[in-house]
Amino acid sequence: MPDTPENETAANQHPEDAVGTDERFDAGDEARDIAEVPAVELINTVAVHLLSAAAVKVGLADDPQQQTDLDEARKLITALAGLVTAAATEIGDHHARPLRDGLRSVQLAFREASSIPDAPGKGPGEKYTGPVN
Repeated sequence: MPDTPENETAANQHPEDAVGTDERFDAGDEARDIAEVPAVELINTVAVHLLSAAAVKVGLADDPQQQTDLDEARKLITALAGLVTAAATEIGDHHARPLRDGLRSVQLAFREASSIPDAPGKGPGEKYTGPVN
């Protein structure tokens, strides 16, 4: 059967089912790799991804006209605030402080980008961090 866009999509969605490719999905290798990564590093990596995505969605990227989406930003900021707040005691102040600073920056950027401001303490993530001014 010839490769069609439909077949390519199916192979991309389930790489373990791909036939005839040199790139094979090996969950065992990935599981071993992740097992060697310290929890602090994983938490920081996830937090930085959330922070970066939130910054883009609040308009702090190259193309704010096309990339700003405050509804998505609110979700990302709230998730970041929950993660940073919950993990702060586990990862230590050395790692938590820059994450808190970044979180505060995107919370303030959200407030600035919003045409209808949230009440103090009701902005994204503020149920975890308290009001951001």
